[in-house]
Amino acid sequence: MSRLVAFAAIQGGYNIVSKVEGKYQKALETYNASTKVGFPNTAYYLPVIYSLLGMKVETLEDMKKPLEVARKLLPPHVKGHHHLPYLGPLLDAGMAAIFAFEIEEALRYLEQPDFYLHSEDPDLENGKIWVGAADDIVLRKRGVEFVDGSAPGFAAIVGAASTPEIAKMIVEDYQKRSLYIFCAANQNGTTVIQQLIQAGVQIGWNTRIVPFGPDISSAVFALGFANRATMAFGGIQPGDYKRVLKYNKDRIFAFVNALGDVNAEWAAAAAGCVNWGFPTLADTDIPEILPTGICTYEHVVANVKHEEMVQKSVEVRGLKVTVSQIDIPCAFGPAYEGERVRGADLQCQMGGGKTQATELVKMAEMNEIEDGKVTLVGPDIKDLKPGGSLPLGIYIQVAGREMQTDFEPILERQCHHLINYIQGIMHIGQRDIAWVRVSKQAVEKGFSLKHIGVVLHAKFHQDFGKILDKVQVTLYTNKEDVDKLTARARAEYRTRDERVEKMTDEDVETYYSCTLCQSFAPNHVCSVSPERTGLCGAYNWMDCKASYEINPTGPNQPIEKGECIDPKLGQWKGVNDFVFKASRGAVTHYNFYSMVIDPMTTCGCCECIAAMLPACNGVMTVGRDYTGDTPCGMKFTTLAGVMGGGASSPGFVGHSKFNITQGKFIKGDGGLLRMVWMPKMLKEELKERIEKRSAVLGCPNLYDMIADETVGITEEEILPFLQKKGHPALSMEPLVG
Repeated sequence: MSRLVAFAAIQGGYNIVSKVEGKYQKALETYNASTKVGFPNTAYYLPVIYSLLGMKVETLEDMKKPLEVARKLLPPHVKGHHHLPYLGPLLDAGMAAIFAFEIEEALRYLEQPDFYLHSEDPDLENGKIWVGAADDIVLRKRGVEFVDGSAPGFAAIVGAASTPEIAKMIVEDYQKRSLYIFCAANQNGTTVIQQLIQAGVQIGWNTRIVPFGPDISSAVFALGFANRATMAFGGIQPGDYKRVLKYNKDRIFAFVNALGDVNAEWAAAAAGCVNWGFPTLADTDIPEILPTGICTYEHVVANVKHEEMVQKSVEVRGLKVTVSQIDIPCAFGPAYEGERVRGADLQCQMGGGKTQATELVKMAEMNEIEDGKVTLVGPDIKDLKPGGSLPLGIYIQVAGREMQTDFEPILERQCHHLINYIQGIMHIGQRDIAWVRVSKQAVEKGFSLKHIGVVLHAKFHQDFGKILDKVQVTLYTNKEDVDKLTARARAEYRTRDERVEKMTDEDVETYYSCTLCQSFAPNHVCSVSPERTGLCGAYNWMDCKASYEINPTGPNQPIEKGECIDPKLGQWKGVNDFVFKASRGAVTHYNFYSMVIDPMTTCGCCECIAAMLPACNGVMTVGRDYTGDTPCGMKFTTLAGVMGGGASSPGFVGHSKFNITQGKFIKGDGGLLRMVWMPKMLKEELKERIEKRSAVLGCPNLYDMIADETVGITEEEILPFLQKKGHPALSMEPLVG
């Protein structure tokens, strides 16, 4: 390793720590030592410091200890007459710089509370570009994508490219590979983010191009995101720095691209990232660190050509990604799923209340359809004036030796994601309430409605090739054809819903596992039955059945229930045996229908978390979209941090929204009639289903008896309301005996 790179990184570490110490002393002169500090809406304090040192930085006074740690980490300066290994001191200097950066950014939140925009997307109209640290809602939402592989990793880009066109080329190449792009720091007064805006690229969490901040210190937000993932999904305890860093090296596929001249502070930041196993690739002539030691391959690579930057980065990090090659004129990939087509960019739209848009997948006989045939019946986009609209019917016929009618809705649901993967196309909704918006840029590139069929044909084969052999797509844009398809589709939807709704756990002898989240929560095993959907809300029993048919060695494996040990709580010997093995002996058993006694394990991807409210003799539940306080004394983020690493936590359980109104929801504890509180937004979303289920339970007015945050956020506040309403939970047997 070059003595020069060690000298630069160590000098950078000294510069950064000294600068932040000065800022800290100035803050102490301005504010009380007890002044609250931190990043917004997170249960992880300053996440890098908390995860590696176990220190909860909540006040200005609390910053003193981690700053002292950073100072002690700084190694002696490199001297010419010493011939010593440099990697150890280099890593220490880098870690000191990272700790100092996190304190610097926390001080910025204190002193400039409006510097960062508390949103997933920037507000370009008002010049608010930088979004700062991701809150826990973003972490939970985006963490799922790292779990299921739709986001295999992230590229942290610091600085700026030589031109906006080069910046766009690099970033869009990463998007095609489904990676997130975390951006920080400036080069000669500009940044990659500003260059992308100039080039007309949409930025924000929804397009996976995240504008963290304009300074090198804001790169710490990327490391904080990675470390929170280890705690939230991996169940690693704060302060266990060896496991945190090893987890990141093995499971979080990230790397740094340094665009522009690398100064001492950038060198220190790069050295800090090496601790995580994240290499740095630069487009300038900087000293390299090529021997392996911490990272999978090289640690620092120089003089990487811009056209080779993306391929070289994923190669050095050891990341295996696949670029989907589909014959359409627009770029394609999961990175475009969050892209929005706004009014000024709109060429045309289908559905969304303007016209009818319907999607239907039906199984066909092998000799009835022609594979790859895509037909458009009616006018195309080119026949419309800008801003125009058309009705749209998407009719997909599939045939295959392993195809079953139960798989139709599973395939149909993929339309939303796959159409959204097309750059410049926005898709919302499903079934007969779909909404498709097409941008002017897509039409300028030659996009036609037929390309939707091309995408669906190709991706159905790629993703579901084990169950189907032929895919034929017909798109209708004449009103009478769309109305006819819609009438047929609605009849199919009703039949499907009745079939799923009528299924019970007693109807089947086989449940399915889901270990998709074990990449983040190694001990977690989700068991999915007809009346207990996956706690992430993305998988029901039929989905898992289809997944197993598609990939017999995948995360959804059949579980023979075997002997019933407890019908009330929902426990079976076969499930216990499977869970014990799949959790590597960490979990011996759990109950499907109870949150009080040995509940199912929970990972950080859950849609909701239920908790006991003993004073009310009932339970509450809260969804991850609700950021306020709850009667159990913890916000969703805190609850998820406490029990989201794959643990079975009596008194708490993760579950999906849909599960709340399923027949077996906490049946062993009294079922839905125990529900005494939920956020208003969740309650309203489930109103129709709650009313239907409560009528079956003999309490048709239950919806009006459930308290929400407008009633209170403590047990003491909601209890009088429950008593006045005569809530059934108050007269049930004690929840805890």
